[in-house]
Amino acid sequence: MSTIQGATVYPALENRPLKDTICLFDVDNTLTPARRPVTPEMLQVLSQLRQKCAIGYVGGSDFSKQQEQLGSSSVDVTSLFDFCFAENGLTAYRLGKPLAGNSFIEWIGEEKYQKLVNFILRYIADLEIPKKRGTFIEFRNGMINVSPIGRNASNDERHDFQEYDKVHSIRQPFVDALKKEFPDYGLTFSIGGQISFDVFPTGWDKTYCLTHVAAEKKISGADYKTIHFFGDKTYPGGNDWEIYDDSRTIGHAVQDPEDCLKQVRELFQL
Repeated sequence: MSTIQGATVYPALENRPLKDTICLFDVDNTLTPARRPVTPEMLQVLSQLRQKCAIGYVGGSDFSKQQEQLGSSSVDVTSLFDFCFAENGLTAYRLGKPLAGNSFIEWIGEEKYQKLVNFILRYIADLEIPKKRGTFIEFRNGMINVSPIGRNASNDERHDFQEYDKVHSIRQPFVDALKKEFPDYGLTFSIGGQISFDVFPTGWDKTYCLTHVAAEKKISGADYKTIHFFGDKTYPGGNDWEIYDDSRTIGHAVQDPEDCLKQVRELFQL
């Protein structure tokens, strides 16, 4: 049995030449420029790699953003990867079909959630930064995403905030304040991307998706003993750190999509 996507036919997972290998990729600044569309060259290399082994992405954003960046109006992103792990795998697809998910709000409860949100909004209200836009808290299935400038910032404004944050350190003290205020909530705070940080239950970082990867052995018989992960925020505190550093994975730190392409081509002779 084969997976057919468009004009391309891929061997079944258990019949790939490297059937015990899977490559997982961060999205922003790994497969694509931050919040920008993927290039045809990247899609071509991923398609070539998929002929050899299983491939998947694992991103912190919600599924709609990944569809926007990696897919198109005529191409479903789930057709381009064997595994799609949105929100670190809390929303997951295997060969185009959804897998069981999980919910942040059910885990934390409304009372604790509102205390957390109220503190965040008060903190942002007191921040003095060059610009503020809108959507300071984005509610997602598996986490909340907090942005001091707001997720409605334009691409230029995102870049400006990122540079400002490097000099004036806005996000790290914000995270430190939350850790101090809510030490018993069991939360992890992860700075990623250009303008924001994620807040989620401890253990719901990108390593969460590895439970889905391990489950494949019982589904198709493909036993992924070799798990490559490619990401750019691979330092402690970055949102790729936990999966990059995990004993189950072989971590590859990339500078940008061009560097990712270079490393994949060298590693798999593409």
